[in-house]
Amino acid sequence: MRIPAHSVCTAIRDDIVTGVFERGSRLTEEQLARRYGVSRVPVREALRTLESEGFVTTRRHVGACVAEPTEQEAADLLEMRTLLEPLGAARAAQRRTEAHLKVLRGLVRLGQERARRGQREDLRSLDGWFHETLAQASGSPALTALLTQLRHKIAWMYAVDQPARPAEAWAEHGAIVDAVARGDADRARALTTLHVERSLSSHRLRRPERPERPAGRVRTSQHPVNTASARN
Repeated sequence: MRIPAHSVCTAIRDDIVTGVFERGSRLTEEQLARRYGVSRVPVREALRTLESEGFVTTRRHVGACVAEPTEQEAADLLEMRTLLEPLGAARAAQRRTEAHLKVLRGLVRLGQERARRGQREDLRSLDGWFHETLAQASGSPALTALLTQLRHKIAWMYAVDQPARPAEAWAEHGAIVDAVARGDADRARALTTLHVERSLSSHRLRRPERPERPAGRVRTSQHPVNTASARN
């Protein structure tokens, strides 16, 4: 059974984003293959993909390492989000399907209900699903991929506080969906721009300390990649 490289790529990316592999730490094919229970071939392909995404860098005489983005690179990501998410919302107003609207409205109902009851533990994941679905509704695979990559990188570089008034944040989500449903691209763009700009104050740049452990050592025990998609 050959494990798809994209499954390995997802596993490594998740471990980078969550800090299992610290910035600057070395990533060897042997180490990663052993950790995820795969051969070195999908690991090699995954590292190439992650390097193109900016999560991994190759150093001379060292090999693959977790990238160490600068503060300016981190700030650029937030600026890119303020430009691309409104574009995605505008495109969604023009290209969304009824299935997209059904999911978006369902997420808004759930978010508003959880916010009203003070059940904040689910709001972060609901917010992520909302923005992911909105991006998919744009009908542009390239734009959706860019926004997904941005979300991963922002989660890697920033700690994000829960909004002080979650009900207001979900009311903004609801207004965006209404604009998308009406096909009003200009209003969808404007509302999303305002929503994203308001969220910027909740982002706090992560400042990881230099790892004192030996290069390549990770915080958690080894675990296999989810191979469900490879069994077909």
